[in-house]
Amino acid sequence: MNLLNFMFEDLIMDSSAVEETEFMPIISVDEDDEPHGGEDMPELIPVLALKNTVLYPGIVIPITVGREKSMKAVRKAHDTNKQIAVLAQKDVETEDPEVEDLYTVGTLARILKVLKMPDGSITAILQGRSRFNMLAMDSVEPHMVARVEPRNYIQPKGKLEFDAILASIRDLSEKIIKLSPNIPSEAVVMIRNIKSDIHLLGFISSNLNIDIVRKQELLEIEDLESLAHEVFKLMHNEMQMLELKNQIDSKVRVDIEKQQRDYFLSQQLKTIQEELGQNPQESDIRNLVERGKKKKWSKTVQDAFDREITKVRRINPQVSEYSLQLNYLELMLDLPWEHYTKDNFDLKNVQKVLDEDHHGLEEVKERILEHLAVLKLKGDMKAPIICLVGPPGVGKTSLGKSIARALKRKFIRMSLGGLHDESEIRGHRKTYIGAMPGRIIQSVKKAGASNPVFILDEIDKVGKDFRGDPSSALLEVLDPEQNSTFYDNYLELEYDLSKVMFIATANSLNTIQPALLDRMEIINISGYSTEEKIEIAKKHLVPRQRKEHGLKPTDVKLKDDVLREMAESYTRESGVRSLERRIASVMRSVAKSVAMEEKYAKTILKSQLPDILGPERHDQTLYTEQHTSGVAVGLAWTRVGGDILFIESSLSPGKGKLTLTGNLGDVMKESATTALSFIKAHAESLGIDAATFESTDIHIHVPEGAIPKDGPSAGVTMLTSIASAFNHKPVKAHLAMSGEITLRGKVLPVGGIKEKVLAAKRAGITQIILSKANKRHVDQIKPEYLKGVEFMFVDKMEEVLQQALGIWSF
Repeated sequence: MNLLNFMFEDLIMDSSAVEETEFMPIISVDEDDEPHGGEDMPELIPVLALKNTVLYPGIVIPITVGREKSMKAVRKAHDTNKQIAVLAQKDVETEDPEVEDLYTVGTLARILKVLKMPDGSITAILQGRSRFNMLAMDSVEPHMVARVEPRNYIQPKGKLEFDAILASIRDLSEKIIKLSPNIPSEAVVMIRNIKSDIHLLGFISSNLNIDIVRKQELLEIEDLESLAHEVFKLMHNEMQMLELKNQIDSKVRVDIEKQQRDYFLSQQLKTIQEELGQNPQESDIRNLVERGKKKKWSKTVQDAFDREITKVRRINPQVSEYSLQLNYLELMLDLPWEHYTKDNFDLKNVQKVLDEDHHGLEEVKERILEHLAVLKLKGDMKAPIICLVGPPGVGKTSLGKSIARALKRKFIRMSLGGLHDESEIRGHRKTYIGAMPGRIIQSVKKAGASNPVFILDEIDKVGKDFRGDPSSALLEVLDPEQNSTFYDNYLELEYDLSKVMFIATANSLNTIQPALLDRMEIINISGYSTEEKIEIAKKHLVPRQRKEHGLKPTDVKLKDDVLREMAESYTRESGVRSLERRIASVMRSVAKSVAMEEKYAKTILKSQLPDILGPERHDQTLYTEQHTSGVAVGLAWTRVGGDILFIESSLSPGKGKLTLTGNLGDVMKESATTALSFIKAHAESLGIDAATFESTDIHIHVPEGAIPKDGPSAGVTMLTSIASAFNHKPVKAHLAMSGEITLRGKVLPVGGIKEKVLAAKRAGITQIILSKANKRHVDQIKPEYLKGVEFMFVDKMEEVLQQALGIWSF
């Protein structure tokens, strides 16, 4: 019995072989099974469609046939000449393939044996003979019959090179078989016994780990030498994959063995150390106990520490909970329980330090000095919780650092912007993986004292989502009656925060939770005037930027007129951040000249600024020039300080429709409606024909439409703009206004007066109309800020129109 017959018997015994089953194709080794050129190939032949494989010449495979057409084709071929055309399907999901679903190049096969299965299907043993081209499908019922022609291989031109590549393929296949655990070692003997080159390449192609499309491409290759090269390349890829897989398996095996070895050695070492009395874990615990004896903490904390020490002694050091327990004990020891730094009670020195670091901000400095004075007299007092509210760049955060330096306290800054998770404040419970204390406790631990100056930056930008509300968690932190017993979820002990001086900063109070706002002492920090900016630049910004750019005091000098030009023409802000950036630009220009040893003017002139900073960014005459009728200038408050806005009104023939544009909020729209109603009610006094309102459409627009605008303070400006449009009289130049209006004709007070006044002064406004109730706010502003500005305080809307347009007659 030869090898082929032996394998047949195995296949017959295994009736589970199906089209979709993975199998190793068998090679034909009979002497009469050499590939032929297709000289006995019939012109018309039954067709069998294969789903999951491609048959090559010289290969024997078992096929379980279940489809009705396929069974009829196999029986027909078996009953005639035992020859059948085998074609692969393009899509394995197709149950009833048509001619377009089949590849056109296939293999002529001989049916060696047909077996009937218990389920009604049949199993056919097919032996590939030669390749063919399908010319046409002659019929599809009762089974497929195709018209075919032989497709012969082109023999190699260089016999020596071809033999060399085949020898390489045999060697490489033996290496792959040795590396592959799923291929039996007998396959090496089979490959050595294959004499036919076509059979060898077919056998290797059948067993390559590639998809059906790639196997079909190999079957269609005409030139034997090209086929050999392609097969060799694919074998190389498979060899590399097997080598990489073996390397990974070997590394994993080595890692596991190393872990087992390390565990065994560590257990031995532990036993030896215990015998010698040198237990390292016990040594660590003793160190913790010694540190605990030196701590000044309450009996409650001491008892908790002792309990945790007892617990850690019972835990196996190999268990992960052991390291978590050690981390907890380390935190308890690192926290500055009842450890306070000594305050600086030299109040004159404190005031000097605060004045050195910050220009202005008198209210904040006064509040700090008052607190220190009480602390000096009484010896004990709960720290104030201050909230500094003001536009960006006015020095809120840096003021906290200055206060800490003046008091000689530790300084901590915690940014709350974008904070969403309550656990960031209170910490996580120890049961969670990766649990940590909250940032309050972490910051106090980092400071090393229980009475630092603690800056809560951007408290108005705290978020809120499904993980909790951090602003609610801050209620306990910022309540003087509660923060002496602050509870952190990780620490699980009460910690005294009553001596911490909390200073919160915010740009706006609108987004702060009311309950949180109620716990803080609000101090408003207004923007700076141009004069203040010049002083700040001379004392702080210029020296700092000069130092940061490596320049000496003699290298560059900026006079007041240059600083004024930079502040007025190149910045428009309440703070000084943009001004510092412009000064930095000048310093960079000088540093470049110094480094390149170029000649330059050490005193910067106003005429040089366009060359260094570019053209002026803000036109000072924009708000002061005479405008056409219907245009009025208003004063607004924003998060970044005061601002100037235009309100434009235009009239067109229509039916009395009012249109509002410029991204306005509901309150601002209501102000426009109120202003128009007032003008309609008092049309006769204003010299306006009442019939005009019914035949005229009114359009009110506030420029910079991309920016949302809202609030009642533009009421008087809208009134003036509409009245100006109807009377065809322009508003006075250099005039701005702010105030809320009512239907009764009253002008009500508004907020943000200082910011609005400073914005007006920066823009070159010389006259401002405000409500009489706002006079007390103006009186609180330093006289030097008001220099050059005339205020007109009004109580009624008629007074506004008389001052702005001169059109009201009482």
